[in-house]
Amino acid sequence: MTNRILFCRLNAMSKNKAIFLDRDGVINKLIMKEGVGRAPYSIDDFEMFEGVIEACQKLKDSQFLNIIVTNQPDVSRGWVSLESVKIINSKILELVAIDDIKICFHTNEDQCLCRKPAPGMLLEAAKEWEIDLSQSYMIGDRYGDLSAGISAGCKTILVGPGDSKVIKGEFPIPDFKANSLWEAVEWILMQV
Repeated sequence: MTNRILFCRLNAMSKNKAIFLDRDGVINKLIMKEGVGRAPYSIDDFEMFEGVIEACQKLKDSQFLNIIVTNQPDVSRGWVSLESVKIINSKILELVAIDDIKICFHTNEDQCLCRKPAPGMLLEAAKEWEIDLSQSYMIGDRYGDLSAGISAGCKTILVGPGDSKVIKGEFPIPDFKANSLWEAVEWILMQV
């Protein structure tokens, strides 16, 4: 019995810790149209926030996996091509220390388990990468990102003011609020 408990503890200790990052609004700037932010639809629209490359490298150097979890429903809607999303993601992988990118192409109407605020993409990554979700963080710019992180068992960080699409006036409370990914990373590294 004691050996089994020791074995389980060793397995738990050897699990990876991760930073789950929303893409649009955390890694790259949103395209604003009539006061509403959307994902870039082409590489010409793509602009990374200052400090993202350094922040992700700092996380990597601190033994965190960096995994992007992004909703891209505009592909399903026909507003942007899958090829454009792939080109943008390839550019991010070329420049930033990212280990994996999980994408949900569903819309809210599909009620899938992968689209944030559901935790499906985080749970899938946790299984594939042997991640200890209790030692991991979800960083997003919307309350749906935080809900996904909380449902998965992660600590959460809101970058920016959040979004106004809050159901019934309720919203998840993040563990920390930051003005940028860099500020979020500094806070995370003070916690470990």
